[in-house]
Amino acid sequence: MSVSVINPLSVRCRIRQLATASVLLGLSGCGLFGHEKAPEVPKLASAETLYNNGIDALRTRRYTLAAAEFEVLQQNYPYSGYVANAQLMEGYAYYLKGKYPEAVQQLNRFIGLHPTSADAAYAYYLRALCYYEQIADVQRDQQGTVESMDALEEVITRFPQSKYARDAQLKIDLCRDHLAGKEMQVGRYYQQERNYEAAINRYQRVVQDFQTTNHVPEALERMVEVYLDLGLTDQARKSGIVLGYNYPGSKWYRFAYNNLKRYKLLNEKFPIPGKLVTAPATPAQTAPPPTAAGAAPAPAAMGQAQPLDIKKAPVAPVKAEPAAPDQARVL
Repeated sequence: MSVSVINPLSVRCRIRQLATASVLLGLSGCGLFGHEKAPEVPKLASAETLYNNGIDALRTRRYTLAAAEFEVLQQNYPYSGYVANAQLMEGYAYYLKGKYPEAVQQLNRFIGLHPTSADAAYAYYLRALCYYEQIADVQRDQQGTVESMDALEEVITRFPQSKYARDAQLKIDLCRDHLAGKEMQVGRYYQQERNYEAAINRYQRVVQDFQTTNHVPEALERMVEVYLDLGLTDQARKSGIVLGYNYPGSKWYRFAYNNLKRYKLLNEKFPIPGKLVTAPATPAQTAPPPTAAGAAPAPAAMGQAQPLDIKKAPVAPVKAEPAAPDQARVL
């Protein structure tokens, strides 16, 4: 039997090669899976330099550094003339970074210390935007939407003539539409579960509290569905009439119209879907003479039919048992 002899020199060479390979692998690993670059830390300088550095960082989208520059300025030069602007700009940097709670905290500090500042309107508006950006979809809790509306309404109340008031109003309308959408989602769930009383309460809230939103036609149509399921034919008719007079071209009125027709609940008060509700034209020979100013009376003064108020949708309790289709067809 032959015995192989291991050369110690070759072993040392192998170990050295393995060690070198491990080091190279570690270095390549750092390159492949390297850590993020360490955040830049502001250097202590004059208040003016810190402020300008923060502005430069904002312009180059280094928002974390910008916030840090402004914070260092406030901590080291609390009586500097740059402090107020630094507070506001730090809030703005957090907003751009998407750190909305930190932005709100900083903006609250600015508002509390400088309530009469020329930039106060912008601070209130920016704070409202922070809440607005955090609005969750309708599948989730809507407390953020309520907070956003409150903050936006404060902008309008405090600064009604500012350039931010109009945009705040537009965003309030969007918030209201969002809240109405949440009510509709919950109402549809209750309706599917045959919890009709809870469903009607949700739909009625949309009709009464969110009249300017796009969800009102569907809410009225859903009310027709629920009332028919309950056998409450009068309430179903009233909801359908209100829907038809206010939204004759809506697909939801077409659905309600066909549903009521199937139950033989239509009458002359129901407009044809897609047809605007207008008063018949006044014959030319019976038109009133011109006024002294040479103009005829306005159409509204001539007895033109007006759409029914949405608030006239029925709000009666809905604890009745569902009626059979044959019973519901009885007029």
